[in-house]
Amino acid sequence: MDLVKQLGPLLAAEAAAEAYGVGVEPAELEQAVWLRLLERARDTGPPPHPARWLRCAVRAEVRGARRRARREVPYDPMAGGPPSGPESHPAEHAALTAETRRTLRAAVRRLPGRCPALLAAILSRSDLTYREIARQLGMSQGSLGPVRSRCLACLRRMLTAEVAAPEPWGKER
Repeated sequence: MDLVKQLGPLLAAEAAAEAYGVGVEPAELEQAVWLRLLERARDTGPPPHPARWLRCAVRAEVRGARRRARREVPYDPMAGGPPSGPESHPAEHAALTAETRRTLRAAVRRLPGRCPALLAAILSRSDLTYREIARQLGMSQGSLGPVRSRCLACLRRMLTAEVAAPEPWGKER
């Protein structure tokens, strides 16, 4: 095709000049413009001013790449949470938070001895003081701290056993 020979060097130069500014490879940009030219040639025939059309097509592809780059969020499998934060997906964040709370409450209920009552009082929405918790549970105020520490350690062991920490990719156990 004569048009390919004629426009090849111009497209390579335009793509090289524009591509890195938007974070795309020049070859990808060239491929997108060639595809656009083939679609146009099939539908309406070759452009009347091929060089001008090619420059406009390169600019249009670059604008599209910029728009996509603003919307895309890079995926990091080693990141600790959603890459864009909870405010970007409020429904998902609310569901995950509710599931975390259900899991925590279920684990607290399975704790031995006075731990479920103590942790429920500490986590209560009424924000009780140590004095009020001690009176409510019939314990001395001085023993609340050590018992709380033992209960939290037990809870931590339970949750660690239930929810295994993710291994880095490529590492075997």
